[in-house]
Amino acid sequence: MAQDKLHRFIFEDAQVRGELVQLDQSFQAIVENHDYPPQVQRLLGELMAATSLLTATLKFEGDITVQVQGDGPLNLMVINGNNNQVLRGVARYQGELPDGGLHELVGKGYLVITITPNGGERYQGVVSLEGGNLTQVLENYFANSEQLPTRLWLFAEGQKAAGMLLQVLPGGDKEADFEHLSTLTDTIKAEELFGLEAEEVLHRLYHQEQVRLFEPQGVSFSCTCSRERCEGGLLSLGQVEVTGLLEESGGKLEMDCEYCRKRYLFDAVDVAALFAGASQGPGSTQ
Repeated sequence: MAQDKLHRFIFEDAQVRGELVQLDQSFQAIVENHDYPPQVQRLLGELMAATSLLTATLKFEGDITVQVQGDGPLNLMVINGNNNQVLRGVARYQGELPDGGLHELVGKGYLVITITPNGGERYQGVVSLEGGNLTQVLENYFANSEQLPTRLWLFAEGQKAAGMLLQVLPGGDKEADFEHLSTLTDTIKAEELFGLEAEEVLHRLYHQEQVRLFEPQGVSFSCTCSRERCEGGLLSLGQVEVTGLLEESGGKLEMDCEYCRKRYLFDAVDVAALFAGASQGPGSTQ
């Protein structure tokens, strides 16, 4: 079956839109270089599915970051995506992890959603981690920020993640229709989203409804790290600071990407060339 796809659909006879996302290789790419315990991997998969669904609601080109922070052993999870459904993410944890869900692992904290349009004004919404799970926290965000009735269903198990979203269209006022469709969607099972084509999932849920399914959009993992970005970080520290770090580290500086675990190494020759080039300025010639 086709995986790593985001499907948008609408109901012809109701002012309600929907999304369905199924993640496989894109989720595996996020977790494959990290030794996450199963409970961390599950929550990160739910967050990835949620971010994909939220990214699909953007009506412009830009980025969205969904971040969960708390005072528990799992103190940070973050997924970043854009309107092209290119995602990356990471989780940070320490100590012994209890079995359990969001609150047992993250503790007291909050969810932050940051939307950054290309060439537009940045928006940030913050909600506390109220609710029994990540789904309810996100629904609270929509209730407080978007003021559009919204329901989500999120699943993650092993190296698969999936989710669904229903939302009343702007100007839509058929609350009964939304409640009816939400009740139908409540019957969805994780194994159905993991193992069936989107068309079959929608038919099983809404076979008595008129559903229009649009062309899917691919979802992928990509990291924005590069040697050039690392060089920019070193330049921002200054030559004296970097030279000192180089001496402390035995002649080699190692910079690891937190997202993809790619490693960038710099020795004394690299550092000297970097700052020599910077001192000449753009457009200079040797």
